[in-house]
Amino acid sequence: RITYRGLTALIEKEAGDMGVQAECFQSNCEGEIVDAIQGAYGRCDGIVINPAAYTHTSVAILDAVKAVGIPTVEVHISDPDTREDFRRVSYVRSACVKTIKGKGLAGYAEAMRFLAGK
Repeated sequence: RITYRGLTALIEKEAGDMGVQAECFQSNCEGEIVDAIQGAYGRCDGIVINPAAYTHTSVAILDAVKAVGIPTVEVHISDPDTREDFRRVSYVRSACVKTIKGKGLAGYAEAMRFLAGK
């Protein structure tokens, strides 16, 4: 089982291999996630987001992604469409340029490559 530190190391390695920079952020607080998305405006060329349980509930995260206008890829380690019915609804998806689901941690690297055009 990988830790958050292990995930960030994987992301940083992938970013280095692609010649791009990555900044990782994690929070269990919806408002902090919104703040991070808004803070990316003017600084970041793309966002990879795994909204986790907020996928199915957060209009605030949806609005933040729409407001910043930064190409965003939604990533899910598992495939929510194969789980409970309520998990099949993603508010965030409509503001994203792509959704990657069910590919485990490799989904993060795939999202980064997509955004980097590689």
